[in-house]
Amino acid sequence: MTARAIHTRNSLGVSTMLLYEDLARARMLEAEQAASKLRLVRRLTAAKRWNRVSKWAAKRAARASSL
Repeated sequence: MTARAIHTRNSLGVSTMLLYEDLARARMLEAEQAASKLRLVRRLTAAKRWNRVSKWAAKRAARASSL
């Protein structure tokens, strides 16, 4: 059975989405969700890195001012 054979019409005469279109939409949604999670992980990683750099710089400044 081909994708065209799956195409049907409901009682209102509105075409239903073809199976492959539905699968493509689901894949795009999954890809967008994965990209969103990856962006969040990268933002958290960057925040942790800048926090470490900030602490290191503060310690270095404190040592330099005490001399």
